[in-house]
Amino acid sequence: MTDSQISIENPESLLAASVDDFQAILLEGVSRTFALTIPQLPADLYPAVANAYLLCRIVDTVEDEVSLSFTQKQQFCNRFIEVVRTGNDAASFATDLAPLLSEQTIPAEHVLIQLTPRVIEITHSFDPEQIAALLGCVDTMAKGMPAYQGMDLHGGLATLQDMNEYCYYVAGCVGEMLAKLFCHYSADINQHREQLLELSVSFGQGLQMTNILKDIWDDAQRGVCWLPQDVFTETGFDLKELNTSTDSAEFRLGLEHLISIAQGHLKDALTYTQLLPSHETGMRNFCLWALGMAVLTLNEIKQHLDFNDSNQVKITRKDVKKTILTTKVIGRSNFLLSLLFDLKSKNLVCKDWQYQAKN
Repeated sequence: MTDSQISIENPESLLAASVDDFQAILLEGVSRTFALTIPQLPADLYPAVANAYLLCRIVDTVEDEVSLSFTQKQQFCNRFIEVVRTGNDAASFATDLAPLLSEQTIPAEHVLIQLTPRVIEITHSFDPEQIAALLGCVDTMAKGMPAYQGMDLHGGLATLQDMNEYCYYVAGCVGEMLAKLFCHYSADINQHREQLLELSVSFGQGLQMTNILKDIWDDAQRGVCWLPQDVFTETGFDLKELNTSTDSAEFRLGLEHLISIAQGHLKDALTYTQLLPSHETGMRNFCLWALGMAVLTLNEIKQHLDFNDSNQVKITRKDVKKTILTTKVIGRSNFLLSLLFDLKSKNLVCKDWQYQAKN
């Protein structure tokens, strides 16, 4: 339990909190989803994964800040890589960035930036192998994401490969980092290191593609589209024409194709989870909850291809509770997990279509 006097509304009070309470309170502020899933991990793994998410969120905050220019974002991202690498200059990074954040950045992220020095102090309390995993992720994300800031994304990305690369910078590299942390935690898991690293990128892409599909219309209102044009060229739709009043069979068919691709990545996510020892129920729950909610979201999108607001395909709290209960009941059985996944995702697959890369 956290002290009643310690809260995110009083940032200075967080400095007196324990490491676990400090990170838990910040996680609750910046992401309720990860505040729910990360505590399922074993006690020896939780601090590093919680810290990793906070580091990634700092990068996201820089990338999403509307008041920063493209050059400023690059500068702050490069500075943050060095802060994570060395453990030095976190205070000056926070002092320089904090006043530049606008009201569009949520209050909890303002606090996170302000408290960057303690986040970094925690980072450098871990084993060298753990620090290396966290740094690798931050380095990849902070160098890869700024490239998209200067792009005209009104008409989407050119190809599925471009979408894959974007998903890697946003989520795939996070999956790799988690796989490395899991392997560091357990010698049994480390036996599957290469396979887990490969599957982790696909796992991350499946989750990110689900988010992209869910948020199509929120992004469109900002003049941004992360969908690949080549998939829609095949169906006869130009993404430059996309708007919230779009009513196009060609567009809906393109969505179905992307849903099918995302399902394939989520199947890899299941394989990844099944490689984790069955007795590691916390780690399995961490993966399965995210996987289960993604499958349910894709089903909502598939059933409502004419949606024009993310709230129309948002899964309910009841669905979340049902996912949690189901995984707790069958999470140790690879057979039952495969059976349930096939049942819940069978309608997501386009059996008569396969993506053909364009030269």
